[in-house]
Amino acid sequence: MTNSNLSANAAKERTYHDQRMSHADFDLAPFTIAWEVTRACAFACKHCRADAQHSRDPRELTTEEGFQLIDRLSEFGSPILIFTGGDPMMRRDLFDLISYAAQKGLRCSLTPTATALPTSERLTLAKKSGIRRIALSLDAPSADVHDDFRRVSGSWDRTMRILHNANSVGLSVQVNTTVSTFNVDQLPAMVPFIQEVEAVQWSLFFLVPTGRAQVRYMISPQEHENVFNWLYSLSQQAPFDIKATAAPMYRRVAIQSKRQEQGSDQTVTFQGAGFQYVDGLHRPTKGVNDGNGFLFISHVGQIMPSGFLPIDCGNVRHQDIVEVYRHHPVFMDLRCYDKLKGKCGWCGYRDVCGGQRGRAYGITGDYLESDPACAYEPPIL
Repeated sequence: MTNSNLSANAAKERTYHDQRMSHADFDLAPFTIAWEVTRACAFACKHCRADAQHSRDPRELTTEEGFQLIDRLSEFGSPILIFTGGDPMMRRDLFDLISYAAQKGLRCSLTPTATALPTSERLTLAKKSGIRRIALSLDAPSADVHDDFRRVSGSWDRTMRILHNANSVGLSVQVNTTVSTFNVDQLPAMVPFIQEVEAVQWSLFFLVPTGRAQVRYMISPQEHENVFNWLYSLSQQAPFDIKATAAPMYRRVAIQSKRQEQGSDQTVTFQGAGFQYVDGLHRPTKGVNDGNGFLFISHVGQIMPSGFLPIDCGNVRHQDIVEVYRHHPVFMDLRCYDKLKGKCGWCGYRDVCGGQRGRAYGITGDYLESDPACAYEPPIL
């Protein structure tokens, strides 16, 4: 068989895997996996989920343990694997881990901190190792708010420079923005900067009170609703995809808006804004939620439904992560929306939304309770 035929077959196989993951059975496999390869980070962000530390933890998974973990993750098929932290760039074996994961068919992305570490040379190496997309946090349209939020002077300028450099070396770029009381009024002014760096996706993380993030940093339910409606309008014209992370209620707003546009109650399937296929990391047609299409591994191997829902369900050093995801009672609860309580339990949009489970847990202590950030009052049928 010629090399061209091999390449064609590989492309067909990858297309099959991507389509399979887009319509995946989340009872069997997550669509997205986040691996906190280290908790070390030079920043001290006000909202940090990880409560990151400046030095690496000697208990981190070793390189060999990382390879073994990747072997098991590949059993899920070809999910997205996010190398995150802390700052993943602080691991010297990072590119070895990425290369191994890419060889195993995992679709790899990277979320470095905006320090001096993501040089153009390292960004090029990340791409050669198998990274399809790089995501950096940009939380305001100006340095004063962003730098104060990240607690590092000059971080806004460095973030913009890294995003431009990533584009220059051929990496797809994603911008992450944490929506909080610090910046909610400045979101519209962010759009030109998302366009300037040619981002394929703007992922807005609606603050969840865990780690350093405090409830008082959260915007109100009505402010959530206002932002969702604005995002939907923006999604109709933006040249980039829009993702509301930790805010599945956006799916309900998108469906309601589409129905209003169509002037009928016909079935509308939420598929986000325009899908960006340039790097193969397009979103599934189903809604991902904590433990339901999403899986998180901590720096020391703890298995959790997500970084925003830090419930320890086992450890990759002692348990099989595939079995934990599929059969652990917490994961099974999170995939059974019949168990949801309060208004989330009777909401007509329950199956496409389900509320943000980490936020429910962070505020009420019960991961099955209603999401306190949701303004919608569903009729009791």
